[in-house]
Amino acid sequence: MFRTISINPFRLFVVCLLLGGTNDLAAQTTMEVRLRSQHESSQSPVGFESTIDRQAWDASETAIIVCDVWDYHHCLNAVRRIEEFAPRLNQVLQAARKQGVTIIHAPSDCMDAYRDHPARQRATGAEKSEKLPADIETWCSQIPSEESANYPIDQSDGGEDDDPVEHAAWAKKLESLGRNPQMPWKKQTEMLTIDPVVDYVSDRGDEVWNILQQHEIENVILVGVHTNMCVLGRPFGLRQMVKADKNVVLMRDMTDTMYNPKSWPYVSHFEGTRRIIDHIERYVCPTISSDQIIGGSEFRFAGDSGKPEPKQAAGDPHREWTVVSVPTQTPDSSPSVQWFRCVVRIPNDWTRQTIRLNFQHSGGLQAWINGNKLAIDDDKSFVVAAADVTPDDANLLVVRAATGAIRVTPMLRSGKQSLSLAGKWQTRIGDDPAYRNIPLPAKFGAGSDIVFAPKPNR
Repeated sequence: MFRTISINPFRLFVVCLLLGGTNDLAAQTTMEVRLRSQHESSQSPVGFESTIDRQAWDASETAIIVCDVWDYHHCLNAVRRIEEFAPRLNQVLQAARKQGVTIIHAPSDCMDAYRDHPARQRATGAEKSEKLPADIETWCSQIPSEESANYPIDQSDGGEDDDPVEHAAWAKKLESLGRNPQMPWKKQTEMLTIDPVVDYVSDRGDEVWNILQQHEIENVILVGVHTNMCVLGRPFGLRQMVKADKNVVLMRDMTDTMYNPKSWPYVSHFEGTRRIIDHIERYVCPTISSDQIIGGSEFRFAGDSGKPEPKQAAGDPHREWTVVSVPTQTPDSSPSVQWFRCVVRIPNDWTRQTIRLNFQHSGGLQAWINGNKLAIDDDKSFVVAAADVTPDDANLLVVRAATGAIRVTPMLRSGKQSLSLAGKWQTRIGDDPAYRNIPLPAKFGAGSDIVFAPKPNR
């Protein structure tokens, strides 16, 4: 039995408006993004061409990870640059949050400050994933797509670009504030809002992964600092997200590098950042920009002209560390002393047995790992003390060759396991004792082109 219903035309109009509004809100959950990548091209003077991939993302399947936008930093210029782009980044987070994007704040080493914060408790309470990606809880210094690439800058000095006088004054100020001048950060900058109702706070790869899986996140946007160190390498960084098959991108105008123009390739700080972004677009993942979220144009630092600078020639080993293949031979014109360095990732289970570095012979060679000199045993092998190694992480291996060459393939061994160190190293001519180490851990200071790691078991 059917009943006739009388409908007020005005009420019908209101209902239509409401339905239309609902459709508009649904449409807002779709994010139109333009992913920029670079691919090899013989037609380009730089050997690469940019391509744009337009994609429509579901905001509910998208997350932004805010990497290490701390309250303080040991580099004053780094602090200044954060203060310059943080207001814009906060606008991005606010707009994305309204669209339904999941926001994960990841200020590393600062979880104590958020112990009682709802966003931290929400992160620790996220549903545990049944299966974690391999090594998701550790730093990642290289992915396979980077193996053939030459890293574009030298950051082994730490990348600080402060004026020395200003830097000394800044260190004293940090001390007066009760901060460690080397690691002064205690929380994320207050310039970024952490929403206590919906946001998350975590600096752990497993926790971040749990959050992503709980929300069925497929698209991940990395923002924050510093691009060439933490944004790439952290357990929640670009490389780990690529390895875990997430559709990950860098927001290229909401980041900064640690690069000192006094280091190779001797370009401006901002050009150094551009070259790292080039490296990422060519070998790691695509990038997007903040204007795709909030409109307007891409952000640019006030001191950045935006003009690309000429490509520099290959480095001079008399002046800086340059890439070389090992084993190598000494040209007749070579000096008597030459230094070599690379990065080795040593699995934790290797440290349960004696680790040895073999060159078939050790005549004329000296070696250091993380600045610690290696002793030679009766087998003429260098012995790597477990206490000198950072397991499951990057370790700096330096060799001084009195004859100016490493003529055989170096091998790292532990029990029945071995790792060939044939490939790209860096070399420096001269005999400066400072060459045996760098001023910060290898995972921060080394490029991805000199990394050696055992292949995972399949």
